[in-house]
Parts: sequence; structure tokens; C-alpha cells
Amino acid sequence: MYLNSAKMTKQKCNPKPVNVVPPQIEDMQWPRGELQIPSSVCSLPCKTGERKKVVKGMPCCWHCEPCDGYQYQHDEFTCKLCSYNMRPNPNRTACQPIPIVKLEWSSPWAVIPVFLAMLGIIATIFVMATFVRHNDTPIVRASGRELSYVLLTGIFLCYIITFLMIAKPDVGVCSMRRIFLGLGMCISYAALLTKTNRIYRIFEQGKKSVTAPRLISPTSQLAITSSLIAAQLLGVFIWFGVDPPNTIIDYDEQKTINPSLARGVLKCDITDLQIICSLGYSILLMVTCTIYAIKTRGVPENFNEAKPIGFTMYTTCIVWLAFIPIFFGTAQSAEKVYQSLINQLPGGTCPRLAMRGQRTSHALATAPRGNFQSRSAHKCLPGTFTCSR
Repeated sequence: MYLNSAKMTKQKCNPKPVNVVPPQIEDMQWPRGELQIPSSVCSLPCKTGERKKVVKGMPCCWHCEPCDGYQYQHDEFTCKLCSYNMRPNPNRTACQPIPIVKLEWSSPWAVIPVFLAMLGIIATIFVMATFVRHNDTPIVRASGRELSYVLLTGIFLCYIITFLMIAKPDVGVCSMRRIFLGLGMCISYAALLTKTNRIYRIFEQGKKSVTAPRLISPTSQLAITSSLIAAQLLGVFIWFGVDPPNTIIDYDEQKTINPSLARGVLKCDITDLQIICSLGYSILLMVTCTIYAIKTRGVPENFNEAKPIGFTMYTTCIVWLAFIPIFFGTAQSAEKVYQSLINQLPGGTCPRLAMRGQRTSHALATAPRGNFQSRSAHKCLPGTFTCSR
């Protein structure tokens, strides 16, 4: 039989067509549940704010690492740290200045101290006006009017420091802060110390002799008080010479882990230790005055200023013993530091103002008629409210 091989070959190479559906990409399943065709690359491009960390032995492959903290993306392989007064921008491609803040008058940390200071100033002015109005009366003279005016001046300055602590820091404000920070307390405690020392010396001398001790006249009392105040001012002026006042921006105080929350604090260049040293002399006067108050606690009842002074000093010591550990022992923002300080200074003056103003004002209000008799008709023991004909 003869076979046509050419015809058979043609039939084998041209089989019948079969209906085959081509594969659909979207219907295919990829590893790890991915919906797109996997890229056949070693590493993908890094995002903004990330650097490339090259894989060892594979120079064309890398891992992407984010620039964290206060770092920014310097180039595709390097993250660099921003300078101390800068922070990275939101996409970490560059650095931007850290915002500067200060204690604002509208801040809750300032509103309450200012309100209390205003009340204290009004009360102080009222007491001082009462003294001036009845300046030449027996009760005011017997209360030691010279030292009373000195004490009220110191109390007034203690309330004024509140406004200096909140005012925007500059060289002038910082200078005034240094002067008045401890001056008001120094004036107040110097007057109280002079008064308690005088009471102590009068009664100690009375145990030994009928002769009056030296330096108990009003002029002598003012001279002693002025010398105590001058020591505080001398220390402040030495401080000016050694470390002139200026302002600084503290970037460490509010540098948080999250750079977007970082703030620089504008404040006077005064450390916590310098604040305590400035107040240290006043604290020394306070402690000395307390010692004399304890020594004079047994004086006769008619010598009636010794015990109120003692009560005032006991209260003030307790307040300061609570304040100092809190001030040094807690991590505080500038607002909290200032509030604790400006609350403490007026807070320590309230017992002194109450001791001085309430007793005398009450005496003037309840006994006005007898209070206006002539000076020659009375014999008053200086430093007391007790007068006799």
C-alpha cells in the first residue's frame, strides 16, 4: 500500500483547535495573600524619613530604618541629630526651630497667684491706711509704729514679687527679680527679729536691774533693722557683680520624647540653688526670730505682741519646711516652679499681715474714743497695746 506521508504530516501539525481560557491575573493567588504581582527586586525604595541600611555582602540590597527621636534624614543612607535648639519637621527631611514659651498671664498657673496677690495687696494697703489715719494715737504708738510700717512695706513687696515672676523675662525684669526676690521677706523678718530681740532684752535686763537696756528707742530699732536689710542688699549687689543678670532659653527642661511636643522656656538665668541662697538670709532671720519668740513666750499677758509673733513664726516655719523639699524634690515645669514660688512668698506673709493688721485694726475699731486722748494723758509701754493714765 502506498501512503501519502506529506498528507499525514500536515494532519499531525494542524490538530483540531481546542477552546482554552487564558489565565486572568486578578484571579491568581499570590503568597502571603498579596493582591499584586510580587516585584522581583531585592529591596523596595525607602519612605521619606527613612534611611537605607545596606545588607552585608549584598550591596544592592538594604533594609529601611526610620530616623527616630530628634534625627532627620540627611541623605538616603544617613540620619543626623538636630542641634540642641532644633527638632525634625513632620516628614523628618530637615530640622526646624523649637518653639519658645514663657509663663503667660492667662495661664492657670498665673491666674490664681495673681488673684491672691491682689487680695494681699488690698489688705496690706488697708492696714497701712488705718495706721496712717491713726498715726499719732496711743494704740498705734504703742504697737511700735516705726517697725510696723517697715513690716507692712516688706509684706507689700512680698506680694509685688508675684507680678515680677510672671512678667516676660528681660534684663530689667531679671534684675528686679534678684533684688525683690528676698528683699520683702528680709524686711519683714528683720522688723520682727528686731522687735522680738527688744522684748527679750527688756525682760532679761529687768531680771537683773531696773536700768533699761540700750538700743530700745525707735531710732535705734530702725537702725538695727536697716543694718539687717543692708546685708541682704549687699549680697544681691555682689551677685550682680559675679553673675550679671540675663535671660536664657532652656531647651532641656521641656525636651520630651516626642519632638513635636518639645518647647524652649524663656527665663531668667537663675538656678534653683541661687534662689534658695537669695532666700537663705531671710530664712536665717526667720529662724533667729523664732528662737527669740520661743524665749519670750513666757512674758506677761499685757506685753501682748510676743505670743502673736511666736505663733506667726511657728506657722511660717512649717510652711517653709513643707516648701523646700517639694521645690527641690520634684521634677517640675517652669510654670509649676514659678507657681510654687510665688504662692510660697505671699503665703508666708499672710500670718505676718494677720498678726500685725488684725490686732491693731480691731483695737482701733473697738476703742476709738479712748484711743484719741492726748499723748500727755497716757503712759504707754513701747511695743505693747497696754496704756495707763
